[in-house]
Amino acid sequence: MNSGKQWGKVSRTVPDSKEVVTFLKQLWIFKDIAQDLGVVEKQLVQYVQADIPLLGEASSHLLAAGGKRLRPAFVLLVAKMFKARSERVIPLAMALELIHMATLVHDDVVDESMTRRGRPTVKAKWGNQISIHTGDHLLAKSLLLIAEVNNPEISRILAEVSTQMCEGEIQQIKSTFDASQTPKDYYYRIKRKTALLISASCKLSAIACGATRRQIWALGAYGHALGMAFQIVDDILDLTAKPDELGKPVAGDLRQGIITIPMIFALRLSPERKHLSSLLSAETKTEEEIQQALEMIIDSGAIRESLELVRKYIEKAKGHLRSFPSGSTRKALEQLAEFIMVRKF
Repeated sequence: MNSGKQWGKVSRTVPDSKEVVTFLKQLWIFKDIAQDLGVVEKQLVQYVQADIPLLGEASSHLLAAGGKRLRPAFVLLVAKMFKARSERVIPLAMALELIHMATLVHDDVVDESMTRRGRPTVKAKWGNQISIHTGDHLLAKSLLLIAEVNNPEISRILAEVSTQMCEGEIQQIKSTFDASQTPKDYYYRIKRKTALLISASCKLSAIACGATRRQIWALGAYGHALGMAFQIVDDILDLTAKPDELGKPVAGDLRQGIITIPMIFALRLSPERKHLSSLLSAETKTEEEIQQALEMIIDSGAIRESLELVRKYIEKAKGHLRSFPSGSTRKALEQLAEFIMVRKF
């Protein structure tokens, strides 16, 4: 797929916010929504400002660090599918991105992350207190936008998703350094951490555009499968990517004791599974031990098995689109699914 190769070219350096939007405009996948994505980006820059300059500065810092803006893209593409005016869903697209941004700020505090997308985190520049309040500010701004959407069903679903996202994060904290986790435990966690918000991006846009119940379900299921694939790829990249491509240090999950699906597969496949289990369970590790664990995971074939799982989720996602008429928007959603598998950051 050409789009995957194009992403590979730009992933050698971590793009900033403007570079990401410019690049998305160049992709065939996003040609129908390029202008609308630019509007979302411009309005986000204005919307995160605050009466307290420091709060606006911290929020703008996170926004300027870039991002793929996948959640707004899903919202806008679904709206195109139903031939709805973009003005109808832009507040929703912005709200979903703000919720995502808020979780990133809070995650960086919990994970003690000092870089994200190759730049200092809000935590690194301003500390934990400002970070927490910045995340809260972004969440509050998203609520204002949802009020503007003025749809009780959208508000209810987004509230439920937000609650389950918190549950997923707490489950992750509770399960750190527990090498006895099963794939089922992992799927439960990443569904809540990642997949539900991506699913909501598709589902809520369909609701806003007056889709049928069957169409809403199909697009939500498409987004859920993609969200699962997206997080698995994230967890693979954490073990295999180059730091300058990923925009942050690799092996962060190993250091923090977060047990991901490649590790779970490696514990079954590796001939050194007992030693690997002891390394994954250790709350403190030397750099040499981290490298040992990385080598065991990669040598076990767990990365290949994880990628096969991603492929299955991608095919499942594309299958949910078959009930929709063929055309440029459906093709864009299918290619967006393929991009998730080949992305490098």
